[in-house]
Amino acid sequence: MKLYNKWETQGIILTDLSLKKPINLDGRLVPKNQGRNSSQRFHKSKNSIVERLIGRLMVPGHKGKKHFKSSGSCSGKYATCSKIVYQTLELLEERKKENPIQILVTAIENAAPREEITTVEYGGARYPQAVDSSPQRRIDLALRMMTQGSYQKSFGKKIKMFQALADEIIAAYNFDQKSAAISKKLEMERMADAAR
Repeated sequence: MKLYNKWETQGIILTDLSLKKPINLDGRLVPKNQGRNSSQRFHKSKNSIVERLIGRLMVPGHKGKKHFKSSGSCSGKYATCSKIVYQTLELLEERKKENPIQILVTAIENAAPREEITTVEYGGARYPQAVDSSPQRRIDLALRMMTQGSYQKSFGKKIKMFQALADEIIAAYNFDQKSAAISKKLEMERMADAAR
């Protein structure tokens, strides 16, 4: 079954084997499960990666301990965000002349940080400690950084959201530092390397 009856989800190549299980590419016509998996453990991994991107677009998350955006197309309306993702996938196919699902998956693999920093308290003092990220958290961080970067480029500006998201995905696909997700990933890994 093709996604949106248009793009094939079979035969997508993953180079990072640790992300093979959490990146779900099951064939679905419409990427919406309506909360059927929410009672299961690791339920996010059972949702399609496109559905997770749509969910992340609805609520871009927190940045600096406060809610990042709460207006525009961040309204929590599934139809609005689904349309943005559909237009983004069409634009990716038009620009790169290949399967846009493959482009999205490779961009997520490139933007997923391998390490991050946590704070450890030892003897009343706090120290930064480098830790490995779990595969599901790596995908969550990559999606959040990509959506926040694209909202930052489009919010209150002339560029449309789907164009900004397509630019962000293509930059992450090419491992270009113009991508907000790639630059944030490199910064996180540099800080983790310094905290060893």
